[in-house]
Amino acid sequence: MAAVDPSHPEGSKGRDTKGMSVLQQHAAFFDRNGDGVIYPWETFQSLRAIGLGSPSAFGTSILLHLVLTYPTQPGWMPSPLLSIHIKNIHRGKHGSDSETYDTEGRFEPAKFDAIFSKFGKTRPNALSEDEINAMLKHNRNMYDFLGWAAANLEWKLLHKVAKDKEGFLQREIVRGAFDGSLFERLQESKKST
Repeated sequence: MAAVDPSHPEGSKGRDTKGMSVLQQHAAFFDRNGDGVIYPWETFQSLRAIGLGSPSAFGTSILLHLVLTYPTQPGWMPSPLLSIHIKNIHRGKHGSDSETYDTEGRFEPAKFDAIFSKFGKTRPNALSEDEINAMLKHNRNMYDFLGWAAANLEWKLLHKVAKDKEGFLQREIVRGAFDGSLFERLQESKKST
């Protein structure tokens, strides 16, 4: 239920998991009204709150909801409002990813560590843009075009909103993206500026 690693054996400090898997916690940030269902306008507001521009936030919101609506629905009927149900978010897990979430949305510390041990060549606890690109290329599954695009979108957006002044994604930042705590920190920092 927590995004643990050797430096954070309890997960993110002071974070209440609310009985959710780490993937559900990640998705819950986008549920602005806390009802367990995410609508495109909530995703748009959330992406704007963490610093994404309006055009990028709009396009990303529509794309995410087109892809994740059907697999996360409680039944067989797709939602005309393109809703995403947090309790079923694990069904929307795509291929060609880092496998840091397992098929039930739980955090896999060994897979998380492998991101940095394999690809953090410049700095052991950070990733440059080139190292992210190398990881994305390495994680590709054959003919998984949707997975390639999804992984690319996720990591490029994360790099855009959370890189440091030197262009690196720090390990703590990436771990925070997996459990959603980064989004809360970014939102607070955007409010204060």
